[in-house]
Amino acid sequence: MPRVRRCAHFVPGASEKMLGKALATAADCLVLDLEDAVTPENKDSARVEICRWLADVDFGRHEKTVRINPLDTPWFRADVEATMVNPPDSYLVPKLHHPAEVRLIDRIITDLERQHGHTLGGVKLIVLATETASGLLNTGDMPCVPRVDAVTWGAEDLSAALGAKRNRDDTGKYLPLFEHARTMTMISAAAHGVQPLDTVFTDVTDADGLRRDCRESAAIGYTGKISIHPSQIDIINEEFTPSAEDIATARELLEELEVQRAQGKMAFRFRGKMVDVPHFTQARRILDLADTLGVG
Repeated sequence: MPRVRRCAHFVPGASEKMLGKALATAADCLVLDLEDAVTPENKDSARVEICRWLADVDFGRHEKTVRINPLDTPWFRADVEATMVNPPDSYLVPKLHHPAEVRLIDRIITDLERQHGHTLGGVKLIVLATETASGLLNTGDMPCVPRVDAVTWGAEDLSAALGAKRNRDDTGKYLPLFEHARTMTMISAAAHGVQPLDTVFTDVTDADGLRRDCRESAAIGYTGKISIHPSQIDIINEEFTPSAEDIATARELLEELEVQRAQGKMAFRFRGKMVDVPHFTQARRILDLADTLGVG
């Protein structure tokens, strides 16, 4: 199973105060943001500060991720070259258009790993597949190098790219085009065996809405979500952690499978429902995830 980030939390603008708060949270991943949270005139100073964090700060159990600036900006190359001296665990790569861009980033990082004596392939990529129209069209091909170990998507930037006035309806459900982007990201991740990571829920005052959003994405296979406020982290972690009941049911099902297999059966009734191979696969996924997360 690839690395699982239940909650990947944004730390905006190279803020020492925000970093301190983030380090005290239960987020699995901290995303040090050099892109949207930093004004153009502060890009260089923010990069210096984040490089200092990578060199000096003990992140403990938190994954260290840097959201770099897009490839077509004047800051992209400097972001990667500077942060690879003391490399993060991964990069979040925004506003992609084509798989060729992912391959280019992979080559650049590989060269820098060699230059600095780091483990080849050690730094991973989380690709933001749907922030541009062309990126959405190419979502299925974005995890094109082994360095990619997660795919996520972005409703807000996609809205801006398309000129959409909104991405949700009056009930809070994604409009069809954006639900399509969410679905295609999930399918792309599953097809390539990498983590599907759901996008942000922007209303930081709506805890119930966040919980519903997490449950909807978890229902179709997502295993984590990005947060933009510390108040969202515990809810996201809870919703993407298998419950004790889920774990117990999965174990019971697989134990019953062994009994039934000894009798030559691979389909049988379990708790009033007929079960067969897909249900066993799902049960193993639950137990694998629980083992990866150290729960149950």
